[in-house]
Amino acid sequence: MKLKALFAATTVSMAVLASGSATAANRDYISIVGSSTVYPFATVVAERFGRTSQYSVPKIESTGSGGGLKLFCAGVGENTPDITNASRKIKSSEIDRCKSNGVDDIVEIKIGYDGIALANSKVSPQYDVSLKDIYTALAKTVPDGNGNFIDNPNDTWKDVNPSLPNTKIEVLGPPPTSGTRDAFVELAMEAGCSEYPEVAALEDSNEDKFKAICHGMREDGAFIEAGENDNLIVQKLEANPDALGIFGYSFLEQNADKVQGSKIAGVLPTFDAIGSGDYPVSRSLYFYVKKAHENVIPGLKDYVKAFTAEDAIGNMGYLADRGLIPLASQEWDSVRTAAVNLNPNL
Repeated sequence: MKLKALFAATTVSMAVLASGSATAANRDYISIVGSSTVYPFATVVAERFGRTSQYSVPKIESTGSGGGLKLFCAGVGENTPDITNASRKIKSSEIDRCKSNGVDDIVEIKIGYDGIALANSKVSPQYDVSLKDIYTALAKTVPDGNGNFIDNPNDTWKDVNPSLPNTKIEVLGPPPTSGTRDAFVELAMEAGCSEYPEVAALEDSNEDKFKAICHGMREDGAFIEAGENDNLIVQKLEANPDALGIFGYSFLEQNADKVQGSKIAGVLPTFDAIGSGDYPVSRSLYFYVKKAHENVIPGLKDYVKAFTAEDAIGNMGYLADRGLIPLASQEWDSVRTAAVNLNPNL
């Protein structure tokens, strides 16, 4: 029986899917989508997995966290991904979408931590900004000091803070489908926004307005959506020494000869500062597994085991050398148990 027929849209029962004894999968490789931040880690694991196991190298596409979860939640079957990487936690609305399409059993795997860097070319001065500076530079609307909110009038970093360079604000960052964008908006923009008392007061009185003011990014050219390819942002920073870019710590680490991270709240984005929580713009990294595909897609369970092995994501693991900030040992134990057993946990 063809996998496509067995999976016929989302109406097939999970019992039939799980049995799979007479099923010959049309797809003999693992299909992975999702976060551009997790992509390089997953690629290293996939390549090792292909070399050391009997299975094909998994196919990985960098679609962004939001785009990956949309594909993942579209249903079950060979035409849908088995795994999606995410640089943020899955939203309740995404879980609901999954369930409405028959994706009922999802396994959440937390692999470690990452920091979001605000970086520029190494030939330029290194920035030292506060969270309030970041919001004031990049927000679509800002307080005018008289109880009103106006279109952002700041043209240069010096307009934002007299101690910063007299350089035009030009920041390259990810699109709304990116988990990096979601995390940056929450951890940097919202935190900086809340330092304005008139905005902080809105959080309790008018949450929708608070979110709109704190999460809205400039659309006048000061903030430029540069797509899901973080390597492209690095290239553009090399070409334009006045610009800054937003991307994960792993890309900063891999391109340390070309770009430098800014201090945020006085703290540089370093391995230790992110791991300790001292660096304020830090987030967790995940991947999500479709339990329904466990006994159908060859090697799926073994890939999950390989990714969560101590020699991969542990303190001395090979992914730490690539910039992944490891989990604490007790947290890793919990993650490893869920991974080995592929226990649905959402």
